Amino acid sequence: MAQTNSKSLKPKAMVTNLFSNIRSYSKSNSRYSSSSVTVATTSLAGKVAVVTGSSRSIGAAIARALGAEGANVVVNYANDANAAKTVVDSIKSVGKGNAIAVKANVSTIRGGQSLIDAAVQEWGKIDILVLNADIMGSKMLTDVDEGFFDSHFQTNVKAPLFMVKHAIPHLAAPGGRIIFFSSSLTGASSVLPNALCYVASKGAIEQISRVLAKDLGTRGITVNTISPGAVDTPSFRAGKAQQLMDSISKQNPNGRLGLPEDIAPTVAFIASPAAQWLNGQNIRVNGGFVV
Repeated sequence: MAQTNSKSLKPKAMVTNLFSNIRSYSKSNSRYSSSSVTVATTSLAGKVAVVTGSSRSIGAAIARALGAEGANVVVNYANDANAAKTVVDSIKSVGKGNAIAVKANVSTIRGGQSLIDAAVQEWGKIDILVLNADIMGSKMLTDVDEGFFDSHFQTNVKAPLFMVKHAIPHLAAPGGRIIFFSSSLTGASSVLPNALCYVASKGAIEQISRVLAKDLGTRGITVNTISPGAVDTPSFRAGKAQQLMDSISKQNPNGRLGLPEDIAPTVAFIASPAAQWLNGQNIRVNGGFVV
């Protein structure tokens, strides 16, 4: 790379010289190309996104956020077709992106594969894969049996991993985005003993994401993890007394639970071309619940 005496350059000239040197390096380095230079746009126009568990709650908010940026979104549901249709209709009504609803049980390998196949059949490719679907059971060690343990690792670890494997041949390279979901509980000192299997499965996902970032990063595919804190959804409220919900809210500096709409914008950014240099990271979107 050509060298220039920076002391002789004014600030504007220094910036011009810097980008000139980058371009020169790009041409001389075979691992660099025009496609590996960060494009500072958050638009997802023309991108195809698959979001597991996206008929409600966090998944639905993510699907809407991606659609609002212009993506064609596969809205996944397991049982509630009407809820999925509502999300699809809301994406279409914005007039930027498109959407279809696909029924698939993504807790199984075959179900995850069918979801990927449906996306490719509809749009011919995949650019963004958001692995949002999971289960969150609560049992102390004394009550944990093999079935409870296996269900968490099947749904939260095995199924999403093999879904990624099936998606790779269809994922844009470079430019593909894989976004796993973990939990801020993996780093919380306030974690409760009954979160054993859930937190263990999420810890596994965080490590899978780290390793895949090194593997798939060589193809220009980024792999990151989103780790929300407590989010006010029907599944999170299930079985919890209001007193407990109030106590959890007070643990956050904002004095409230998160909302699905607090999580979705970060996912939309990570999915965008502007986040090309963000890879292998665990982003805790929790309002300061865990720091």
